[in-house]
Order: sequence, then C-alpha cells, then structure tokens
Amino acid sequence: MRIAYDVTPLSHPRTGVGNYILGALAGMVEAAGGEHELVAFGPVSIRGRKRLDEALAGLPVSRRVVTVPFGHAVRTAWSRLGRPSAERFLGPVDVVHFSDWMVPPAAPRVRATMIHDLGPLHYPERLHPRTVSMHTATARAAANCDVVFTNGEFTANDVVDRLEIPRDRIRVAYPGVAARYGPEGERRDLGRPYVFTTATEDWRKNRVVAEAALSLLDQDVILVSLGAGGLGYVPDHELPALYRGAEVFVYPSRFEGFGIPVIEAMACGVPCVVSSHPSLDEACGDAALRADPDSPEEFAAGIARALAEREHLARRGVEHASRFSWLETGRVHLQGYAEAL
Repeated sequence: MRIAYDVTPLSHPRTGVGNYILGALAGMVEAAGGEHELVAFGPVSIRGRKRLDEALAGLPVSRRVVTVPFGHAVRTAWSRLGRPSAERFLGPVDVVHFSDWMVPPAAPRVRATMIHDLGPLHYPERLHPRTVSMHTATARAAANCDVVFTNGEFTANDVVDRLEIPRDRIRVAYPGVAARYGPEGERRDLGRPYVFTTATEDWRKNRVVAEAALSLLDQDVILVSLGAGGLGYVPDHELPALYRGAEVFVYPSRFEGFGIPVIEAMACGVPCVVSSHPSLDEACGDAALRADPDSPEEFAAGIARALAEREHLARRGVEHASRFSWLETGRVHLQGYAEAL
C-alpha cells in the first residue's frame, strides 16, 4: 500500500494528539517492515515546518510537506474549496489518512481519519470556537470515511452514539508508551517532595481540583503542574524525569479520549490518582486510584492513600503500562487500511 498520512499537527508544540500521530506513524513504519510506503504530508506554516522536520527526523518516510505563509488559513481554505486534489502533489495513493486539522480533497481507494475524542462536540461552550469548528468539520467528514480510528473503546462508542457511524467501520488503536518512559533514569529534583500533574488551567484538564486537593493534605508535598501558573510547556523529552521525580501523579481531567499521561506516569513507576470519568477507564485499568473530578476531598484522600501504598501501586502501574506499544498501534492502522481496500 501507498499510505498518505497527515502530519500537520506536528508543526505545533506536541501534546497528546501530536504524540499519538508521531507514535502511530513510527509504529506503522516498524510494523510495515518496508512492505508499504508511508508518505507524511500536509501544508504547514514557515515557523511550524522546523518543528515538523525535527519531529520526523530519523523516520524513514517519504515527505510531501508544503510550506505556506499561513498554515491554518490554507488548510481551512483547501478543506472548504475541495480543490486541488491531494493526489496532485502526492501522486497516486491507496490510502489518505487525515487528522482533525483538515479534510483534504482526495479520491483514494481508502479514506481514513482518527477521532481522538468528541469533547468539542460535548462541551462547545468551554472551548475555543476555532477548535470546535475544526473538530466539527472532521467529525462530519468521518461519516464518509471507509475506516475511522479511535484511541479507546469509550471514544469508539461515543462516535457510534454521537455521529452514528457504524461500529464495523471503527478500529480501536490504543496509544503506546515510548521507550524513554520507564522507571529507570533521571529524576527531577525540585528540592521538596512533589505531586505532579500534566493538568493545566484549561477547564477540561481541571488543575483547580488538584490545587484544592493539595491544600487539604497534611503532607509536606507541593504541586507541580504544566501550563500558565505552572511550568508552562514542557518538551516531551523532559517529561520522564518529572514523572520519575514525583511522589504521586494526579490526573483530574473531566473528559478524555484516552489519557496518555496516565500510562506514561505508570510506565515511569509513579502511583496515579485519576479522575473517575469513564473515558479514563482503559488508561487506568485496575492500576490507578480513582476520584471524582469535581471533588477535591476525594483527590486529597486518593493522594494520601497513594503516598501510603506507593510501592504496591507503582508496581501495578508498570505492569499495566507495559501492555501498550506503538508497534501495536501501527499494526492496527495497517490492518484497518488493508481490510478497507
């Protein structure tokens, strides 16, 4: 197969979606073993091109990336105008897999996309209008795809219920955990014991509950977080040391597609206290303590318990996280494309 894979989100600082795209692409390269050609494509901004090239460095994929002055505007216009065809600069392809950043006009044998979550459709009032617009367009386009990937059963069921896409066209491709996430390695030393969360000030990520929970604890620990008021944006390669150095990892999200930080923290040997929202069930398995995302009291109790049972929970977490690999993510994608041909 010749597979065109949209990598435009890699032109921005990587978070969950970007990490999934890069991990899935690397997994497909490994799973393909040279049997298929993978073509990374998409229009990106001048500034974003450098980030994208750095992300793809070392991956043996063909590239059809176009640098344009205003990436978002070009992607939006291309999606709405419906021309020119993607094949005009890709050449003949069997599969076009697009992200939630654009819906490129194309007529391959297989059209595919990935739905990470339907949060923008459930909570449009809580998100930026541009984010809602992009995700709404992608969700609409997914109905015309031959295969739709999700990163968990929760999102797969949500897609069936909300978008009425038949379940037999959906493939669950769980995320993986990169090799750098493991219990051995550098540990961040901040001078005091700390509880770590990747939650930001964003309503959905819900850092405010973690902050309130720490204020209720009679423990000599501080909260370390990302985003404004925390550490800001932390590059992916610096996260393992932050995870390992933490006494406990806290994830109070109100809604997720899967919750990749949970399995990253577990892989690093850190006990986890995680939101009880069902979108996080698969990431947690039976290896995390759960708490109501609207209850600082439950999170405080969970953190206290995690500190007391740290060794036991850490061991269970490492075992659970070992079940997730990007190689398997890649295999599911390739199988999904092949079955749709």
